[in-house]
Amino acid sequence: MPEKRPFERLPAEVSPLNYGLCLKPDLIDFTFEGKLEAAVQVRQATNQIVMNCADIDIITASYAPEGDEEIHATGFNYQNEDEKVTLSFPSTLQKGTGTLKIDFVGELNDKMKGFYRSKYTTPSGDARYAAVTQFEATDARRAFPCWDEPAIKATFDISLVVPKDRVALSNMNVTDRKPYPDDENLVEVKFARTPVMSTYLVAFVVGEYDFVETRSSDGVLVRVYTPVGKAEQGKFALEVAAKTLPFYKDYFNVPYPLPKIDLIAIADFAAGAMENWGLVTYRETALLIDPKNSCSSSRQWVALVVGHELAHQWFGNLVTMEWWTHLWLNEGFASWIEYLCVDHCFPEYDIWTQFVSADYTRAQELDALDNSHPIEVNVGHPSEVDEIFDAISYSKGASVIRMLHDYIGDEDFRKGMHLYLTRFQQRNAATEDLWESLEKASGKPIAAVMSTWTKQMGFPLIYVDAEQQEEDKVLKLVQKKFCASGPYSGEDCPLWMVPISICTSDDPSCAKMQVLMDKPELTLVLKDVKPGQWVKLNLGTVGFYRTQYSPDLLESLIPAIQDLSLPPVDRLGLQNDLFSLARAGIISTVDVLKVMEAFVNEPNYTVWSDLSCNLGILSTLLSHTDFYEEIQVFVKDVFSPIGERLGWDPRPGEGHLDALLRGLVLGKLGKAGHKATLEEARRRFKDHVEGKHILSADLRSPVYVTVLKHGDGATLDTMLKLHKQADMQEEKNRIERVLGAISQPELIQKVLTFALSEEVRPQDTVSVIGGVAGSSKQGRRAAWKFVKDNWEELYNRYQGGFLISRLIKLSVDGFAIDKMAAEVKAFFETHPAPSAERTVQQCCENILLNAAWLNRDAESIHQYLLQRKAPPAMV
Repeated sequence: MPEKRPFERLPAEVSPLNYGLCLKPDLIDFTFEGKLEAAVQVRQATNQIVMNCADIDIITASYAPEGDEEIHATGFNYQNEDEKVTLSFPSTLQKGTGTLKIDFVGELNDKMKGFYRSKYTTPSGDARYAAVTQFEATDARRAFPCWDEPAIKATFDISLVVPKDRVALSNMNVTDRKPYPDDENLVEVKFARTPVMSTYLVAFVVGEYDFVETRSSDGVLVRVYTPVGKAEQGKFALEVAAKTLPFYKDYFNVPYPLPKIDLIAIADFAAGAMENWGLVTYRETALLIDPKNSCSSSRQWVALVVGHELAHQWFGNLVTMEWWTHLWLNEGFASWIEYLCVDHCFPEYDIWTQFVSADYTRAQELDALDNSHPIEVNVGHPSEVDEIFDAISYSKGASVIRMLHDYIGDEDFRKGMHLYLTRFQQRNAATEDLWESLEKASGKPIAAVMSTWTKQMGFPLIYVDAEQQEEDKVLKLVQKKFCASGPYSGEDCPLWMVPISICTSDDPSCAKMQVLMDKPELTLVLKDVKPGQWVKLNLGTVGFYRTQYSPDLLESLIPAIQDLSLPPVDRLGLQNDLFSLARAGIISTVDVLKVMEAFVNEPNYTVWSDLSCNLGILSTLLSHTDFYEEIQVFVKDVFSPIGERLGWDPRPGEGHLDALLRGLVLGKLGKAGHKATLEEARRRFKDHVEGKHILSADLRSPVYVTVLKHGDGATLDTMLKLHKQADMQEEKNRIERVLGAISQPELIQKVLTFALSEEVRPQDTVSVIGGVAGSSKQGRRAAWKFVKDNWEELYNRYQGGFLISRLIKLSVDGFAIDKMAAEVKAFFETHPAPSAERTVQQCCENILLNAAWLNRDAESIHQYLLQRKAPPAMV
């Protein structure tokens, strides 16, 4: 294979000051015409201008120096590989300012990137198309020729020529709307000039929408745009947005800089949402809430996504990363502060405990692999940029910011943020700039500490041993890199600067000692800790490390799980650390199963959710053995006491977390074939389908998955009918995610075929296939075969986006035989997917790790599951 030419950023000879851009989309033929008039600065004399441009045909181009004759470009040289175009001029463009004019045409594509078409159905049932945008990371160049790099900022004057019965939106407010001279059915809509901003944040939408609006307490006009007839479903997001803007203004001590903000639901949308300045786009399921038909987890999801995207209006949009290497700054920060914001709006969600299960443990799982990457990655080519929108940038980024916030303290952290945002507003910054501002505000060695977390991949495992010396406990701590494959064996082990906190049974929620561990080993003396008292590291599970206790220390912590004296987030962290140590072969899986049984009194939703996740991983692993049924019995034993306590129906005074817990537990019991749960689920499903008694939104997923798992062709047909009738995207998604639970081979095929049908929105196909792969051994094989057989179509649909990575991960991660790793590797060598290269390597590594785990522990797990059920021996 020939070496790729090294990637080069755009030359600096010519740069934009202002883009005057007029676009005229054709919603029938799926093309658009564009006119660009850009005020540019020639910084040094040249006879060419190099810009980014992809899938666009330039018709004419000219440059007019200020107060001088227009010079027409004589050549357009497209470098398609690099997504660049070089405009050549017959004479030299001298230093100074001037106007660059380009007329061009492009295609409204169906790839969910650039300027694309999105299919929707009108209330009367007609299929129509909207024209919408998604530019991050490198797709503004598909809508107009531009300098498509985050550090090349300019202002934008945008106008759109659209059918007069359509809504037209952009980043700024509308300043003028007048009939278009050539066609009385069209209008030209002009928008106010934007602040100085990056191209990837520009946005426009043309379609049919209703809206709800309000003014936030600080005077910003907030609107939520919904599909026609669904304005009511925008109210929840509107409330969250109106509360969030003043919260951020206050937190950063910097006002929101635009006159308005719109949040809009887009039918076909690849990501969850996109933070375009002043016009934030969302998947319907990340924005719309119907009080009757939306479940609690959807509300929570909408609140988090709104909080995330609005945080970007400051962090990302006002101050932007200098290059994609620093993407994590945007995403890690927004993924952290979305929780702060939701905690402010909805304290009853206990959202910070959920952070640990949703982000922190997910990041640790990925970051323990040899094929992980540091938070800061050098990236060049667009396909490399696409690849870093992953759990490291988002979840590890958020986790180290949370650790940093804890280490600095809220007050100094806010001071530092204010300093950073005011110093770099309307400009670009790199990771070091943030450290410098936080260092100034706190007086702590932020850069030194944090570079160990962002510049090297992985994180430490801290081994703790203790000995009693009279009234004191002496702790010995050793740090080593944590590896998914077992103890670190390389030469020079990387070192981290780890903020360590320690608490004891005296006061489980308060640190008895805090210290920065900056060397491989550390000995600490805890005064006045009696022999009977337990000691726990990593209070609140805030430090980004795992802990391995000596057997005695661990033994003393088990009762604190049972009597709940250890706080929920610490119970969760302890269990999750043990599970990952077993997975890595550092301790035995049987020891973890014993600890899991200590959670029988557990009341906390998030602790159960994490436990459930880990048992799911173990179930998937053991589906490769002949004692899969025994692990189902274990699951039923662990979950039935809490299931009986909760029952099926909400009690007066219950809240958000009770609803989430009930759904989780019933789903787990139903899938495992718990007899009473299965019977009740079937009864309620029948009533639901017959319209006698509609299931509450929170019970739908657990009931659907239960009846499908133990259902037949008729059950599947009923579910597909419910899918067709569902008016809400959330309900369609809910059904799509569980269809894979069906177990008969011919029905599995039916579900896979359905995934690629017109009935499923393109961004949701991935979760249908993933659902099949994740629910059984047959499903896994069938889904992988289906992906291989339909690779052309799937790749063509999602190429270059992160959906292709997600698809690959969901369909192959559960295998546990060495030869499958080789097969996956071989397939992607002949079917390359550049933006998913790292994902493929991670998946192959996971398959080999699963195989090793199975070989190592299967027999002892089997013995344990048998003997815990055996009657006591006769004496």
